[in-house]
Amino acid sequence: MFMGIDPGKDKCGVAILTASGEIKYQRVVATEELDNVIKNLAAEFDVEKVILGDGTTHKAAAKKISAAGLTFQLVDEKHTTEEARREYWKKNPPRGWRRLLPTSMQVPPEPVDAIVAEILIRRYLHP
Repeated sequence: MFMGIDPGKDKCGVAILTASGEIKYQRVVATEELDNVIKNLAAEFDVEKVILGDGTTHKAAAKKISAAGLTFQLVDEKHTTEEARREYWKKNPPRGWRRLLPTSMQVPPEPVDAIVAEILIRRYLHP
């Protein structure tokens, strides 16, 4: 199992995927809760490695990962938010009047950080 983390100042996207790419867990959590989330998920899912986005706040998350006794690999975060927005609309097609607007002109109604965490793992597994 692989844990992906999209670190942020206020919130982090977290995902757990199998080596074959099956999603087992995907949530947005408060940054202040990240260390507890990492420990709990690592124990529950037997995490092999953490895949961490290399954004500006990755150093604080790296310390929390190391404190939990896990190894991590930094992955390039470039354009992951845009990719996550496209993926969001694939998973949640617009309804009602939103169907009439191109999804490229819309902002998802909820944070996409957890989808970014999934994308980071997929980038690591399939470079």
